[in-house]
Amino acid sequence: MTHKRLSEITQRIIDRSRDTRSAYLERIERMRSDGPARQRLSCGNLAHGFATAEGQEKQMLAEGDTPNLGIVTAYNDMLSAHQPYSTYPDQIKRAAHANGVTAQVAGGVPAMCDGVTQGRDGMDLSLFSRDVIAMSTAVSLSHDMFDAALCLGICDKIVPGLMIGSLSFGQLPVMFVPAGPMTPGLPNSEKVRVRQLFAEGKVGRDELLKAESESYHSPGTCTFYGTANSNQMLMEMMGMQLPGSSFVNPGTGMRDALTDEAVNQLVRLTRHGGRYTPMADIVDEKAVVNGIIGLLATGGSTNHAIHLVAIARAAGVIINWQDMADLSEIIPLMCRIYPNGLADVNRFQAVGGMGFLVRSLREEGLIHDDVTTIMGEGGMAPYAREPFLENGRIEWRDAPAKSLDEDVLRPAGSAFSKTGGMALLTGNLGRCVIKVSAVKPENRKVKAPARVFQRQEDLQAAFKAGELDRDFIAVVRFQGPKACGMPELHKLTPPLGVLQDRGYKVALVTDGRMSGASGKIPAAIHLTPEALDGGPIALVRDGDMIELDADAGKLELLVAEDELAKRSLAEADITESHFGMGRELFAPLRAEVGLAEEGATVFRW
Repeated sequence: MTHKRLSEITQRIIDRSRDTRSAYLERIERMRSDGPARQRLSCGNLAHGFATAEGQEKQMLAEGDTPNLGIVTAYNDMLSAHQPYSTYPDQIKRAAHANGVTAQVAGGVPAMCDGVTQGRDGMDLSLFSRDVIAMSTAVSLSHDMFDAALCLGICDKIVPGLMIGSLSFGQLPVMFVPAGPMTPGLPNSEKVRVRQLFAEGKVGRDELLKAESESYHSPGTCTFYGTANSNQMLMEMMGMQLPGSSFVNPGTGMRDALTDEAVNQLVRLTRHGGRYTPMADIVDEKAVVNGIIGLLATGGSTNHAIHLVAIARAAGVIINWQDMADLSEIIPLMCRIYPNGLADVNRFQAVGGMGFLVRSLREEGLIHDDVTTIMGEGGMAPYAREPFLENGRIEWRDAPAKSLDEDVLRPAGSAFSKTGGMALLTGNLGRCVIKVSAVKPENRKVKAPARVFQRQEDLQAAFKAGELDRDFIAVVRFQGPKACGMPELHKLTPPLGVLQDRGYKVALVTDGRMSGASGKIPAAIHLTPEALDGGPIALVRDGDMIELDADAGKLELLVAEDELAKRSLAEADITESHFGMGRELFAPLRAEVGLAEEGATVFRW
């Protein structure tokens, strides 16, 4: 039986979304067709669509009686997580032909690596790239050539962008196809230790590069539980990806078999396959709530406090941070995966993985089971199973009833925490989110003077100069979506981590973002209103006392109101020199960029 509070929160979302959801479904209904979409094309249009096809494939496309699958790929060979996708189109086409249908690459989308761009000007474009990916996905699917789609994407902005773009064509069955994580390398905790030593000047660049290279060492997703792997969890929780497929390593027989099975299942979901299940029927209010539940239960990336809002809105569903906070009160933290623990996603998979997680949530009534997924109308039951390879084919078996390592994965009834991994903070500085799953209880409350920075580089310089050996709350502002694209400030983690290890009480307050890999430092992020919009963060001065209390959900600037009234935005002394590439790009778009709590969306989906 579904938890009473879960039902209440979901009903609130359904009521709030009634008009927008109805408008979305009406639009999608007008786009549906009774047969293959390309039957609507003129002869000239259609000829362009199959000009490069040969033999039987061209005949099948010309006759227009069988489905044609569109492949939207985020392949590039710089990004380790996406490098395995180089062979997927050919494999998908073979599997499609084996099912008596055709497949074509509909288009490609950009896929930047946040690991490469951290601390660089390119990071200013990271969040913006999500909406570019969404638009690119929509362009790819706009040709009326496709009856279903496979989305090949894993990393931070790519999966949210693919979801947003695909939802514009919600009349199509859509399947997300992962490539899996790289095998374990240097433990993440050791990598972080070397990073902190480098920040202190105790090791050189050669030693740091050696550690980084041993950690990120092969094709596949990074093994920590950041945004990329949170995306994979999310796709399973929302029923858009095969059960148990997220964390299977590239280049294995299981990985190849799962890719073939994704095609097999997608064909079944077409009108031709007899179980027509369009994306719009899957991604509804309850599927979105299930995604939030997965995020909270696993201690996933804070980036989804933005991405999920935008994804939901693309389906006509309106959610906000209060919904997430209310759900966090009833959803327990069941996982300890780095940076919330020492294990990586490979270990999580080995000890029970997503199958055990879903099974346990179902047993406690903490997940919506009356949903449609790419597996059909059986609710989340298929996701409480896991794949096995038998004679080259996928066979589904029940997930373990017990975790094989309760230091990594626990049942919902005896979780690491009774509440979820993310919290909402409010106060006179505005509203923001904080990831508490990796912050020790003794570090969740900090009351200290502010040290104000306009750029993350300024904080790093102050650390190297020995100016920060004390209790303080770092205020890094003018990092919001309208200011410069809302970059991740993950480069702040090593110096702040060093100071915390030295015994100082430190925290971060910013209108920017932190990487999904960020951990032990209490970081109040996505603060809205942002500084450039005149948010109170722009009025903070060095030495002002700030109180951050993650357990109480409070963020307060301890300055009298009459004193704040005397201050102005001009005091921030912000100049164009503080902004990089993102400022130049966003200058003509700034008025159109949504607030962080609205999904920080440029395009109005």
